[in-house]
Amino acid sequence: MSTLSLESHNIYVKDVRRNLAPCSLYEEAIHYERGTTISDTGALIAYSGEKTGRSPKDKRVVQHSDSQNDVWWGPVNFPLDETTFMINRERAIDYLNTRERLYVVDAFAGWDPEHRIKVRVICSRPYHALFMWNMLIRPTTEELKEFGEPDLVIFNAGRFPANRYTSGMTSTTSVDLSLERKEVIILGTEYAGEMKKAVFTYMNYFMPKQRVLSMHCSATADKETGKSAVLFGLSGTGKTTLSADPTRHLIGDDEHCWTDTGVFNIEGGCYAKAVYLTRDAEPQIFDALRFGAVLENVVYDEGDHHVDFDNTSITENTRGAYPIEFIENARIPCIAGHPENVIFLTCDAFGVLPPVARLTPEQAEYHFISGYTAKVAGTEMGVTEPQATFSPCFGGPFLVWHPGKYASLLSDKLLSHNARVWLINTGWTGGPYGVGQRMKLKYTRAMVNAIYSGELSDAPSEKDPVFGFDIISKCPTVPDEVMLPRKTWDDPAEYDKTAQKLANLFVNNFKTYVDGVSEAVCDAGPKLS
Repeated sequence: MSTLSLESHNIYVKDVRRNLAPCSLYEEAIHYERGTTISDTGALIAYSGEKTGRSPKDKRVVQHSDSQNDVWWGPVNFPLDETTFMINRERAIDYLNTRERLYVVDAFAGWDPEHRIKVRVICSRPYHALFMWNMLIRPTTEELKEFGEPDLVIFNAGRFPANRYTSGMTSTTSVDLSLERKEVIILGTEYAGEMKKAVFTYMNYFMPKQRVLSMHCSATADKETGKSAVLFGLSGTGKTTLSADPTRHLIGDDEHCWTDTGVFNIEGGCYAKAVYLTRDAEPQIFDALRFGAVLENVVYDEGDHHVDFDNTSITENTRGAYPIEFIENARIPCIAGHPENVIFLTCDAFGVLPPVARLTPEQAEYHFISGYTAKVAGTEMGVTEPQATFSPCFGGPFLVWHPGKYASLLSDKLLSHNARVWLINTGWTGGPYGVGQRMKLKYTRAMVNAIYSGELSDAPSEKDPVFGFDIISKCPTVPDEVMLPRKTWDDPAEYDKTAQKLANLFVNNFKTYVDGVSEAVCDAGPKLS
């Protein structure tokens, strides 16, 4: 155990436990945290209390003269005045100072030494310390001795609520980021994912200032050449499944940066959804949930501690956090060459978008900013037909700049490094949800493999009359009749009507972003009849 004084942060607790090994954090969690236990595979089972997911409406960014013109203010970045931030900071520190013991994790974000930052997490729960020890990049003993002052400090006082009567508070939960102080304050939520995404939000501000593109995506690399591919996609589109490819190196599953030399993973671990998890479907993730990993908000049998991944009585957002080296084909350090291919994944429940299409740089910017997928009937209360979901840059809740900033950086990288861009629909074919059927995973895998091999680079294509991109019409091992979506529908006229409906949703959504993008990008969207 390495002790550390926190007096520079106005914390005077004498018992500060720094960078404890997982075995020690297990002991601490089981001894001090009610309900915490160990699964039959050795993972630590912990519970986050009332909040079992992020609270995006309670996220605040300090409005400061040095950064206020950079921040994309609105529904993603709610402004907070400096005085209120300091009130919440004082509240968090007062709470932490009442604890008998505190846990500190000092680690790195970013595998590229040129761009990595030093992060300090101060918390009162061993579960939170183990979670961030997994999710950040673990320093060596020598690096820890020379760690020095951090670049970002997270004060996690999540067991203590925000004061609802404090100006600017909308609930007892508040996650506050000061870009100038380089601090994050967490009150009123013990959901560990808030810490992970706070680091990503911080990187999403400072990396673009260095002309580095921060990305909410997974990344893999060719085992021989080291050249990479990045896969963007919202929840349910197949991003994690398709990046779990044993024939390639895994660079990371969620957060990356694209520099002048290639791509690097921001994180040192993975945070995978565990709901309905089976070894047959996702063996790499299943086997990674062993000693050292954290299983969050799962239900288990009290007799043998076997986890029931199908039980969603606590939440559907059950998750597991584990070091990336728990994945056998992970590439350590998590750095790779420039992407040859950039893939946008969408689960189109309207059944309109093609299985695979080739995009121009302008179309890539348009679809990157749109960040489209669709919810299907039955996934949420009140959803009775497919509903379009748009999340700019496939990571709207974590952006700081206007989406156009990230899209422009993406376009520059694509042109500089001759990367190809693809749109892949993992959703419905032959009709919308309820009429057609979900695209077979084996077909999608075949298309992704053909992209990696270069077989689709010069494949035959047809221009989509509404969306304008080139639909690939032939792919090895995939039946030709699957490739062109209009031909899969029994009623082509109904397809045309639905295509116009989806195009209209794209156009209306994009109106939010037109002030921050070029005219060429605006013109790259779908055409309404």
